[in-house]
Amino acid sequence: MTTVKRGGRPNRKRKVAADDIGTARTRDPERTRARILEAATDEFSQRGLGGARVDAIARRAGANKRMLYHYFGNKEGLFLAVMEHTYAHIRTQEEALHLDDLAPVQAMRRLMRFTFRYFLGNPHFIVLLNSENLHRARHIRRSPRVKAINSPLIEALGRVLRRGRAAGLFRSGVDPLQLYMSIAGVCYFYFSNIHTLSTIFDRDLMSSSALAARERHVIDVIMGYLRA
Repeated sequence: MTTVKRGGRPNRKRKVAADDIGTARTRDPERTRARILEAATDEFSQRGLGGARVDAIARRAGANKRMLYHYFGNKEGLFLAVMEHTYAHIRTQEEALHLDDLAPVQAMRRLMRFTFRYFLGNPHFIVLLNSENLHRARHIRRSPRVKAINSPLIEALGRVLRRGRAAGLFRSGVDPLQLYMSIAGVCYFYFSNIHTLSTIFDRDLMSSSALAARERHVIDVIMGYLRA
C-alpha cells in the first residue's frame, strides 16, 4: 500500500480502503439486497412509484445501479419486491401473535390492537398500499408469492372464529376475509386520512389520548359485531 510522502504523489490509502469496502459489499449479496430494499422502501414511500429515482435508491443503499438491476431487473421489479417484502413483514408479525394459543376473545382483541398499532408505527405501509392501488395492483398481480403470504392469516382468523362460535362467544356466519377487511379498514381509514380529519374537525388525532380512544373504539365496534 502506498505511503504518503510530503511533496510526493497523493495518498492512495483512502482509495484502496474504499475499493476494499466495495468488494466486501459485493461478497455479501443478501446484505446488499436488503440494503437496496430498505432504501427503495424509503424512496417509494416518500415519492411514490412515479417520483422515485433509481439513482437516489442506489445512493441511499450505498450500492451502484448495476447491482440494483442485477437483483431486481428494473424499477418496477424493485417496486414489486418492496411490496412483497412489505406484505411479508406484517404477516410475519401477525404470525408471532400466536392467535391459536389464545382464547377466542383474547385472540381477536390482540389482532385488532396489533393491526391498529402496526399502521401507527409503519406509515410507509399505508403509502405503499395507496400507490399500488393507484396502479390497480398491476405489480402484485404478477407476484407468485403474494397470495401465499397473505392466506395464512385468513386461515388463522377462521380457526379463531370457529372456536369462538363453538364456545358460544361469537355469532355464526362470519366470513374471516370479510372480518379482516373490516378490521383493517377501520384502522386504515383513520391513518390514511388523519391529516385531513385532524384539520376539518380541529382535533389532534395523533395525540396519545386520541389514539387510545380510537383503538378502544375499533375493538368495541368489531367485538360488538362478533358477539353472539
